[in-house]
Amino acid sequence: MGRLDGKVAIVTGGARGSGEAITRRFVAEGAQVVVADVRDELGVAVAGSLGDTAIYVHADVTSESDWVALVAEATDRFGGVDVLVNNAAVLLLKPIVDTTVAEYERLFRVNELGPFLGIKVVAPAITARGGGSIVNISSIDGFYVAPFTGAYAGSKFALRGLAKVAALELGSAGIRVNCICPAAGSNDMVREALPESLRGPEGSDPHGGFPPPAVGRHGSVEDVAWAAVYLASDESGYVTGTELLLDGGETAGWNLMPRMSR
Repeated sequence: MGRLDGKVAIVTGGARGSGEAITRRFVAEGAQVVVADVRDELGVAVAGSLGDTAIYVHADVTSESDWVALVAEATDRFGGVDVLVNNAAVLLLKPIVDTTVAEYERLFRVNELGPFLGIKVVAPAITARGGGSIVNISSIDGFYVAPFTGAYAGSKFALRGLAKVAALELGSAGIRVNCICPAAGSNDMVREALPESLRGPEGSDPHGGFPPPAVGRHGSVEDVAWAAVYLASDESGYVTGTELLLDGGETAGWNLMPRMSR
């Protein structure tokens, strides 16, 4: 038996990166998944590779009507919704003083308004199924920031607050709401956000030579997917309103052990 047998999930940004990894892992654990994205070719390919257990729906997370259509499609095809993963996001790496209002608003709309609308629209459908789980994919930048992430970090900090309020409001309906804050996400998203001079070739390591944290390696989208399985499953039935900091020990402190052991 899979850990998500009988559950129906909506995964936004499911066409690539963390979203694709979450979709594939959910299906492997027994879930049926609605893959939501705006990258139609990639989304169709992901869902098509999973057979009858997944469907692709074009959806702009900043559109409330698209969210309503997503729930309708999930209900029509799979009978309802038990799990929502708010994963879709965009990244901007730019000094605050150089960030335009339009750029800031774009990140706000996708990274914060999108999950807000998702919770607003999908929560009643999850309630109708007797409860379930909502997982916001925040970021290590929602805890531990770096220069040039002003707009992005602001949106990811906001996701944590949104999850806590939703956890309080929806707990009586049997809905748990949590965040995952990974240090690793879509390599493609990171590469696209880097200045041209800092971009490596397609598929190259986006960590730029930074040493790994305490666990001895950098994170992967598969790590995010496993964390999402835990929070979506009944195993985390007493976990709500909190964050899973998925960083290999990075925020614990500087990992100087490799140097000290030389």
